[in-house]
Amino acid sequence: MTPATRQEVLGLYRKVLRIARTWQSASGQAEETMREKEYIRNEARTLFRKNRNVTDPKLIKQCIEECEARIEIGLHYNIPYPRPIHLPPMGLAHKQGRTLRHQEKLRKISKPIYLKSHDEVS
Repeated sequence: MTPATRQEVLGLYRKVLRIARTWQSASGQAEETMREKEYIRNEARTLFRKNRNVTDPKLIKQCIEECEARIEIGLHYNIPYPRPIHLPPMGLAHKQGRTLRHQEKLRKISKPIYLKSHDEVS
């Protein structure tokens, strides 16, 4: 990891922790605000520690983009949790074969960038 990339990653981590410190829930209830602040801190800690040993520049760039997307979406919608997506069910594909592989590939491609790591951690 280059020093510039390292500084960018550490800056994002600090930004997330600052957001967690000043976070206010949409409902304004103190207990919900505390729960959301704790979720933001735990999610950041978990994901940054999980990706600590990543050395591939493309993968590092993808993780940075995902972090920035989650920050922007969280601040815009005032929801710290990843927004759900609705993909069509895979009930029409055969249990094996090209159709199933093709549908799995399409589902993987159509997943938004801000949800790439969410399923791995949750």
